[in-house]
Amino acid sequence: MSIYQIKINNLQGEELTLSNFEGKKLLFVNVASKCGFTPQYEELQKLQENYKNSLVVIGVPCNQFGGQEPGNPDEIQEFCSINYGVTFPITEKINVKGSEKHPLYTFLTDKKLNGKKSSSVKWNFQKYLVDEHGNLVDYWYSLTKPNSKKITKYLTS
Repeated sequence: MSIYQIKINNLQGEELTLSNFEGKKLLFVNVASKCGFTPQYEELQKLQENYKNSLVVIGVPCNQFGGQEPGNPDEIQEFCSINYGVTFPITEKINVKGSEKHPLYTFLTDKKLNGKKSSSVKWNFQKYLVDEHGNLVDYWYSLTKPNSKKITKYLTS
């Protein structure tokens, strides 16, 4: 299974074709509007702008951690645009853990599928980096800021 075969919609309900991003690194981040880590949207946008030729940040709204993403698609889009100037893709709201986990996060968190490592999503703004060929590179918990050297060291190579 390839990450590029996984189906996910954007916030407007249209398919976000991951294979369109083949050749670029992808940073998947489960996002929420009412979280203490929400200001990371600003850093994620800067990361997208600074590495736009080689990286696509993809925000993935999730309401599984403290109910911190209660908004509907229009509310989420408006919040991200007005407060943080977000231009990177944002997907439909999904589950990133549990029995109804979306296939994207099944891939990202299961070593049998991603070939690298297994993990579990602990909170909002956990980050998963995938390389230009669809391979999981690594993941970082919420406390790791988007502009951290832990992440950017992979973006300059």
